[in-house]
Amino acid sequence: MKHSADKPLHRLRTPRAAAFAGVLFALLFGAALVLMRISLPEGAEMGSQWVDGPGRRLKIAVVLMPFAGIAFLWFIGVVRDAFGALEDRFFASVFLGSGLLFLAMIFASTSVGAGLIASREYIGDTDTRTEVVAFGQQLLITLSNTYALRMAAVFMISLATIWLKTGLMPRWMVYSTYLVAVSVLVASDVNMWMTMTFPVWVSLVSLLMLERSGVIDLPGDFTDGHEDVSPPPDATR
Repeated sequence: MKHSADKPLHRLRTPRAAAFAGVLFALLFGAALVLMRISLPEGAEMGSQWVDGPGRRLKIAVVLMPFAGIAFLWFIGVVRDAFGALEDRFFASVFLGSGLLFLAMIFASTSVGAGLIASREYIGDTDTRTEVVAFGQQLLITLSNTYALRMAAVFMISLATIWLKTGLMPRWMVYSTYLVAVSVLVASDVNMWMTMTFPVWVSLVSLLMLERSGVIDLPGDFTDGHEDVSPPPDATR
């Protein structure tokens, strides 16, 4: 299809406020995590929460998670756009791949949770239902804690390495990212609540990007050491 001469092509640009997607993800994902942790406390009998537990909180968490995933996709796009001409194919591939794997496994684990909630209505035999939900709950925990969160840690490590090599973020943010990534790697083995550090980290990154784009103003001490080396708008990527 030929483009009309009187309608010149315009390059798409990321909206300045797009980094708000990271804040939205942090709020939705954090809320879903809290609801699930409250409904599925550590130490409880495997599968009992899905049979007799508070299904309303679990249903809310299942509803929130897809919207959190959409916001995270937007966040990935905003972060990658900030690389500009400085993007390294190797680290960018690891960053993008780990982010998408994290999202896919979070969706998969949430789908398992939705299936477990539905099992209350469609599996009448109590003994059979208990066995099914015990299996499903272990699958959910394995997908989310063992695999998804470790992909989130890889996501942060690759991103911190890019920032370290390019100087796109202040050093304190780079080292904090490495620290959070390590905590997420061991979170499921130490304390399930430590996984909340990931949405907190995403919101912090989003705030820094919003400040850099001029959407919000942050205190000077919050952004000290940040040298913006992003290419000009017309630079070739």
